[in-house]
Amino acid sequence: MRRLIGPTVAMVALCMTVFFAGGVSARDPDGRYANSPLKQWFDQLASGKGLCCSFADGVSVQDVDWDTHDGSYRVRLQGEWVVVPDVAVVSEPNRFGPAVVWPYLDANGTTQIRCFLPGAGA
Repeated sequence: MRRLIGPTVAMVALCMTVFFAGGVSARDPDGRYANSPLKQWFDQLASGKGLCCSFADGVSVQDVDWDTHDGSYRVRLQGEWVVVPDVAVVSEPNRFGPAVVWPYLDANGTTQIRCFLPGAGA
């Protein structure tokens, strides 16, 4: 049981940490996405790093703020390009449309990406 407390607390903290990227934040403080037909789909999305949490914890990314460079995706967050690790890319087709990223700050204050869902046109 003790071994599960640390990872559980870390996952909760990760899901609660949202990094506003200058795009449209997908936070859901008032529950407006609770009845979305895509809610269950978003809630089960995962990358090689694990579950993405939910759409409410992600950030919708404008087309001009993500692309590929040297064979990897990258996302512009707060004016800086962040390379998306291959393990963080969600492999299933995007039913939502726009790209979505789930960024967080690590213990050193460096932006990391838990999940990245490329836009539907990718």
